[in-house]
Amino acid sequence: MNIAIVGTGYVGLVTGVGLAAIGHNVTCIDIDQTKIQKLNNGVSPIYEPGIESLILKNIAEGRLSFTSSFAEGVYLANAVYLAVGTPTGSDGRIDMTYFNQAASAIAEAITKPTAVVIKSTVPVGTNKELQCLMNQQAGCKVTVVSNPEFLREGMALHDMFHGDRIVIGATDEKVIQMMEEINSPFEIPIVTTTPKSAELIKYASNAFLATKISFINEIANLCDRVGADVQEVSFGMGLDKRIGKKFLQAGIGYGGSCFPKDTLGLLQIAHEAGMTFPLLQEVIQTNAEQQRVLVSKLLEKMGAIRGKKIAILGIAFKPNTDDVREAPALRIIDELASYGALISAFDPVVKAEDVAMPENAKLSSSIRETLEQADAALVVTEWDEIKAIRAEDFKEWMSQAHVFDGRNCFNPDEMSKLGVYYEAIGRGGEIKELVAK
Repeated sequence: MNIAIVGTGYVGLVTGVGLAAIGHNVTCIDIDQTKIQKLNNGVSPIYEPGIESLILKNIAEGRLSFTSSFAEGVYLANAVYLAVGTPTGSDGRIDMTYFNQAASAIAEAITKPTAVVIKSTVPVGTNKELQCLMNQQAGCKVTVVSNPEFLREGMALHDMFHGDRIVIGATDEKVIQMMEEINSPFEIPIVTTTPKSAELIKYASNAFLATKISFINEIANLCDRVGADVQEVSFGMGLDKRIGKKFLQAGIGYGGSCFPKDTLGLLQIAHEAGMTFPLLQEVIQTNAEQQRVLVSKLLEKMGAIRGKKIAILGIAFKPNTDDVREAPALRIIDELASYGALISAFDPVVKAEDVAMPENAKLSSSIRETLEQADAALVVTEWDEIKAIRAEDFKEWMSQAHVFDGRNCFNPDEMSKLGVYYEAIGRGGEIKELVAK
């Protein structure tokens, strides 16, 4: 089938590459001509493991191309996927500017009956509004269908081919059948709902996962107070199939482009519907407070840190991505800078041009350089390179081997045996191997 994808960010590019890989002819559209030129040369604008090799493979096999022309991109398309950004402001309002601009450009370019597939995360009711716009502006019949994405950055290609479900929100039987045909090669369960339900499923899913994260972080804080070990607690909880073990890893809170945006977005949707959502408000507040935990532990141990070198290990909000949107590291760096600390940060993927840092902070080229003569180290992102640091390395390279682990990457016993002062999140109990017998 011929498919056009509007937008070449995480969602659009991964969706386009995935659909090409299962045999469809895909044209990705983006107004950024520099980005399009790079993509046609196989250079991805995002860091996602494995994506560049798939781009090159599908270009070579004639199933994938990139253009900045809407007319060229949608000319042969049976379905046009709308996958542009819908950012959320600090007040929780969802900015539909890019979405609406792209929608108008699609309506103008379509020349034959087409399905427009909403892949972007949008407020409830957007499907209906877009259908009205297409009825008014498009020169032929357009049917709008909601098809929310559930891709995790750093695992997006895996999720594309091995997802838990594909949600199709539509009432037109022909477009439902077409979407089922498009997606059948993935062999992933397909759930058909009304458009409004499909729109809400995405927000509700991310808000629930964010709630799970905030809950276990609060349990971790309780563990610190009563002397329990959150890893033992979460392990025991996760064996209950009703709860499950996923998203029960305590740390310093969630970040990225989805959870912060979608929790605020869902809260705004609720407010506009005339209801409060106190549980979600608490989830958001808990996460904001959790991002300060490492700094609080550091200050409690060391007191004044003006002029002291503090190492930050990891900047991206999670491993296997270069995304720094709402990354806890940025808030931590800003707060440490306000106390006058000298900050040295390392991330294996994030580049200096990707992130704005205070004057008294710099991005180092290696872990050793970051830790050299540091008075304390804060573990912020659980990259494999960071988890591979040995207790001996902290002890040898640092001026004072003070390690504050925001992702529970290391064994406290091993650290203490070599004289490393080590604090993690909720690790108050005896450390032991966790095995269900």
